[in-house]
Amino acid sequence: MLNYIVRETKTDSKNPPLLILLHGYGSNEEDLFSFASELPDELLIVSARAPYEMGYGGYAWYAINFDDQNGKFSDLVQARESITKIASFIDKIKTKYNTDKDNTFLLGFSQGAILSYGLSFLHPDKVQHVIALSGYINEELLPSNFSSLEIKTDYYISHGTVDQVLPIDWARKAPKILDELGCTNEYSEYPVGHGVTPQNFYSFKSWIEKRL
Repeated sequence: MLNYIVRETKTDSKNPPLLILLHGYGSNEEDLFSFASELPDELLIVSARAPYEMGYGGYAWYAINFDDQNGKFSDLVQARESITKIASFIDKIKTKYNTDKDNTFLLGFSQGAILSYGLSFLHPDKVQHVIALSGYINEELLPSNFSSLEIKTDYYISHGTVDQVLPIDWARKAPKILDELGCTNEYSEYPVGHGVTPQNFYSFKSWIEKRL
């Protein structure tokens, strides 16, 4: 079971909708949890901590390695293991808090967004809504039957036009891939680096509210 922090629903719902938060590389569960107080009262919000410790309070969902020949590359074995852990974690949280199993949101930033995409394709029954902030679809994490998948998930995607960590061109491929699968998606760009602007926050908050 992944470590996590939780904001209980502020309503009397017996089966609240669930929002899972997945932080980026080198961060921790406190990072995105700063959004929680501003998000709808109906939601049960759970922020998970990645399993790989980096020191100084930082964690990663998978290692990013650097070498002279290949430059920067991702540890895809760890990435797939983390997707499996997140899928199991979501099931346990749904059971523990008796959430609405038909209304689960997954919000990831950067590395968390990459795995949110991956999980939605590898475990299409786990979540109904994905918010992918400053991430991209890593095609090496897609299942072999990807082109024939029937995915009912809808997606909110945003990215900074001057992102120095994950290039905007990588993010722009996502809507095309999702369109080919017939997945509903909303894509937006903001004049920012690797981060979330206030306008971006209010945009995805509104997107969530429409699905409650």
